[in-house]
Amino acid sequence: MANTASALHILVDTEQQAYDILDKLAQGADFQELARKHSTCPSKRAGGSLGEFRKGDMVPAFDKAVFSCELLKPYGPVKTQFGYHIIKVLYRN
Repeated sequence: MANTASALHILVDTEQQAYDILDKLAQGADFQELARKHSTCPSKRAGGSLGEFRKGDMVPAFDKAVFSCELLKPYGPVKTQFGYHIIKVLYRN
């Protein structure tokens, strides 16, 4: 069972914004470019990179998604108290 992961994310205010971004990703848009352009999280400066983190470091809904979704495939929207996330997990260890 994985205890650490590395992920990118895009945080937006509305579910509709999240679905619009997922549509752009499905059409081949670059995840990191969209993060820099649309994310409300400070991680947007790094293309949405959250670096490596441990299981339990993130809020429960985000944590559950990161440790269960398919690697390298945009996943979401995941609703937390911060807004709606689109997550791309790079790896889990």
